[in-house]
Amino acid sequence: MIHLESDYNNGACEAVLRHFLDTNNERSQSYGDDRFSQHARELIREACAAPEAQIYFLAGGTQTNATVIDCVLAPYEGVLCCDTAHINVHEAGAVEFTGHKVIALPSHEGKLCADELRAWLEAYFADGTAEHMVRPGMVYMTFPTELGTLYTADELRALHSICRQYQIPLYVDGARLAYGLAASSDIDLPRLAQLADIFYIGGTKCGALCGEAVVFSQGHAPVHMLSRIKRHGALLAKSRVVGVQFEALFTEGRYLSLGCDAVRLAKRLRHLFVDSLGYLPYIDSPTNQQFYIIPNDDLDRLRKHIGFEVWCPVDATHTACRFVTSWATTDEEIDLLERDLCSFKAADKKEPGNNCHQALSLL
Repeated sequence: MIHLESDYNNGACEAVLRHFLDTNNERSQSYGDDRFSQHARELIREACAAPEAQIYFLAGGTQTNATVIDCVLAPYEGVLCCDTAHINVHEAGAVEFTGHKVIALPSHEGKLCADELRAWLEAYFADGTAEHMVRPGMVYMTFPTELGTLYTADELRALHSICRQYQIPLYVDGARLAYGLAASSDIDLPRLAQLADIFYIGGTKCGALCGEAVVFSQGHAPVHMLSRIKRHGALLAKSRVVGVQFEALFTEGRYLSLGCDAVRLAKRLRHLFVDSLGYLPYIDSPTNQQFYIIPNDDLDRLRKHIGFEVWCPVDATHTACRFVTSWATTDEEIDLLERDLCSFKAADKKEPGNNCHQALSLL
């Protein structure tokens, strides 16, 4: 069984575990003052070409989003995002629990449209009763998106320009940032640091046991940020747990390298599913999240060989499913999957792409 349900169903990359062991017996400070966290911050600032950046380490993505958004917003403010955004659909109301409304705009393959954002903000500030409404205090986006799609540099620049115009910070959820950077042709960490006021570098889904690095790229973190994080129960006393991991991930270009490996294997997976098995993509994702339209009759047969996530129904007889490569996926696993699945191809298989009913119906 090859497990491609998610990119957080494994432990941690070997270099992270080794660094844990190598440093385990060393005494250190706590609450972010340990030398591992301090060095990791230096490495991240260097990678982002952002010497003024303020960096805080938290444990997980939902905790990070809820904490950062609450710390940045005034009590009467909300956060704008697209309707498929993680904070809107998959975080159990964590942001709303802090007292802030999530204001959802239409999603376009997982992305916010700059023109629609501008129109919404123009309408809000032109409304004479705006003071009686939830005020927009932040724009949230993910890179890559929930559908594995990517913003171009021009799209990101347009969103950032609108946010500057209305003096609203742009916050980028980077839970899968390594995979987005690996697949992007025009976004790297320095460019992201220029175009996002706040972003976080995801470790949990990208080679770490746990941990996210929040970057206030221009150094404009809210005052007393450490106290605010602690008030949310998000301040690790044993801060080295995350610091050690990011120190390892940002040594020798390891973070981006892990992302590149996963994206390369996602391309192999795409070749298998589309070119060899004849399934159709549900959405054109260049990242480690791959979505394919699977005939319902094939789902149980497919599950014998591969773990995946059912995403949504397409029609009465087809379902969109997600397959996720990660830092832990190997060439050997894709080789095995290709051998097992292609051995069941029909001798008279139809031309790839014309029909989703292909090899697995024969299993």
